[in-house]
Amino acid sequence: MQKLSRRTVRAVCTGTLMTVVTMAGMTMTTMAGAQSVATYPNKPVRIILPYAPGGSTTAVTRIFAQKFTEDWGQQVIVDNRPGGNTIIGSEAMVRSPADGYTLLTITNTHIINPWLQPKLPYDTFKDFAGISTLTRSDYMLTAYPGFPPNTLKEFIAYAKKNPGRINSATVGLGTVQHLVNELFMAATDTVITVVPYKGGGPSTTDLIGGQVQVSFNNLVNFASHVKAGKLKGIAISGDKRNPVLPDVPTFAESGLPGFVAANWFGMLAPAATPKDIIQKINAEIGKAQGSADTRDLLAKQGIDPFPNTVAATEALLRADYERFGKIIRDKNIKADTD
Repeated sequence: MQKLSRRTVRAVCTGTLMTVVTMAGMTMTTMAGAQSVATYPNKPVRIILPYAPGGSTTAVTRIFAQKFTEDWGQQVIVDNRPGGNTIIGSEAMVRSPADGYTLLTITNTHIINPWLQPKLPYDTFKDFAGISTLTRSDYMLTAYPGFPPNTLKEFIAYAKKNPGRINSATVGLGTVQHLVNELFMAATDTVITVVPYKGGGPSTTDLIGGQVQVSFNNLVNFASHVKAGKLKGIAISGDKRNPVLPDVPTFAESGLPGFVAANWFGMLAPAATPKDIIQKINAEIGKAQGSADTRDLLAKQGIDPFPNTVAATEALLRADYERFGKIIRDKNIKADTD
């Protein structure tokens, strides 16, 4: 029988000990991870909202924050961090610990910014982890009452006969609202003049007054004016009519089935956030979306719950990034500089 040298014995023993220690460490890490998701959250959670207080972004985020607070028994704080076209709030979230206690509400703007802002202080995909989409709101093509067309078919025919003579109000350039106009023109082979405004108030006033003829905007922003007869709804996006304005047909039933235009809200976390915590938050969002009171609160604003898996959320971000990016490249669209 071959004898082993003392050096060989020491090497074998050392290797065995290191293996045991490594396995023990892995076991402890696994246990710690399981324990963290089991006890999450055990302190207040902060949701950064990169918009000023007020409006639908704040309303929607607070609805979900309240449901989280009720279910988790921990305070969920909505932290408004406006500025830089959502960049300031997004950067604040990226720089926060990746432990699930700092989240971020986003809109389509998040995936449009990379095309218009060449020097973002973060990577739009590598620095963020998708959790879920929250809500979806349809866009409505709206006109002032004196505008001749009343249906989408009439509108398209009118636009073809009068290229560039229809003025469409938008808030800013390079915004989702602006890009929806561009998507519509590409889908219908029409030319509409986009008129950018600094805010929704002035653009709505001019639309009601007939200084501009039409506007694409979230249904919720114009629903009350349509009900009061100050504006008329021509068509809405989505696969069904909205109960807030049941008389306004969809683009699909009006003859434009391929036109997709929606403003969605989503929730992200820092990229290194543990996947099990991401999944737990996703499940909590789904639970909130399925509750009757949440649905009622959203329906009053003309907004629908928009549940998604983590993977589907990531896929949506990529798909809309490419879809809007193509329009921005093809039309050489630039963001507002002031």
